Amino acid sequence: MYYLLYGFLFLVSLLPFPILYGLSSFVAFVLRDIAGYRKEIVLTNLRYALPEKTEEERKAIARKFYLNLTDSFVETIKLVTLSDKHLLERTTSNLDEFDFLVKEGRNIQFHAGHQFGWEYVNLVTAMRLPIPFYGIYMPINNKVLDRLFYRIRSRTGVKLMTAWEMPKKTKNMEDDQFSIGFIADQNPGMTGSAYWVDFFNRPTGFMAGPEKFAQRMNDAVIFVSTSKKKRGYYHTHFTLITEDAKQLPAGKITFLYKEFMEKEIAKDPAGYLWSHRRWKTPWKDAYKRKWIDVKPIPSEQ
Repeated sequence: MYYLLYGFLFLVSLLPFPILYGLSSFVAFVLRDIAGYRKEIVLTNLRYALPEKTEEERKAIARKFYLNLTDSFVETIKLVTLSDKHLLERTTSNLDEFDFLVKEGRNIQFHAGHQFGWEYVNLVTAMRLPIPFYGIYMPINNKVLDRLFYRIRSRTGVKLMTAWEMPKKTKNMEDDQFSIGFIADQNPGMTGSAYWVDFFNRPTGFMAGPEKFAQRMNDAVIFVSTSKKKRGYYHTHFTLITEDAKQLPAGKITFLYKEFMEKEIAKDPAGYLWSHRRWKTPWKDAYKRKWIDVKPIPSEQ
């Protein structure tokens, strides 16, 4: 089954971008206006995050979101055959500003979010860095799709490891220089040990693991934001938060990341993945000791 799927996607990926984007526009229409794929989730999330917008404005953002979603899908398929040269041409960044961190021998930890273009950004970051780049990912339940995405996501030398493999595989990395990337706005697996903040007007759990790993490994921490210049072209801006994560108090990196993501998402709301249930876990008073926001601790919902 894997080889049949890979062969089919290989052939599809040979299609020129204009045809792929034509397919994307059609699929976006079907998902949004016919199938209603997660439509209520998308609109509910936008109501939480953008209460100052009118309902019509939020629906307009949702329409752009669905097109970005399907564009992301066909762009990922295109990665099956897209050359490294063209991949680099389509993904610009300011990463070279931080060459000094590599020269100083520092480890670098990247905190990105679910902004479209993340597949391109991970691959290009690995290409541009002279030190190993590890990507932390959540495996797909379907074994065939998981194997396919593993192949795509590791094609430029990205060293992939699952969130569950990470504690064991990174145990002996203290003596090695490396970089590592997290999509750090994932829902935390263990809500009781998560850090809790006010994210777009609602109590939200954030994984504590990325921050704790950075402090344990004495990493430099860089936040990542990606903007879509036009279809298939992205610019990634890297922002250095600290050269030494150990110098910041517990919870500070996560709080700064939350603030960073809110500002970046607000610049282009349609460029964020609103179809996932980011606020599915309700706040409980039991999480009070993990509240790290400057805003008052909320009451149990």
